[in-house]
Amino acid sequence: MGKIRYLIDTNAVIDYLGNRLPPSGMAFMNQVIDNVPAISIITKIELLSFNAAAEHYQILLDFVNESQVFDLSEEIVSSCIDIRKAFKTKLPDAIIAATAIENKLELITRNGADFKNIQTVLVINPYEL
Repeated sequence: MGKIRYLIDTNAVIDYLGNRLPPSGMAFMNQVIDNVPAISIITKIELLSFNAAAEHYQILLDFVNESQVFDLSEEIVSSCIDIRKAFKTKLPDAIIAATAIENKLELITRNGADFKNIQTVLVINPYEL
């Protein structure tokens, strides 16, 4: 296993597993996934909360089980509070941003607009590679 460099947002996981990314985005995500896939606890909750058919749920569960899941730490909570106060960000997005910031990870997401005001988060959109 290599060094974790990226945090993957829920929408990027779903698009990747659904093979909905453009070829360049799929190639990039293949490399990320082959290295060490990392997600926040929020992404785990969101992924496993879908009412998916059994075979699709198993794919989601397998992905989560193979990923590094970052739980909430005091540092992430504190950073999340700061982000919410400064930018009025939705709680799930603030937790994901804080997780990326505190772990010095780049965030892979299709929803860059959700994080545009948080300049300490480097966002990579797999649709724009």
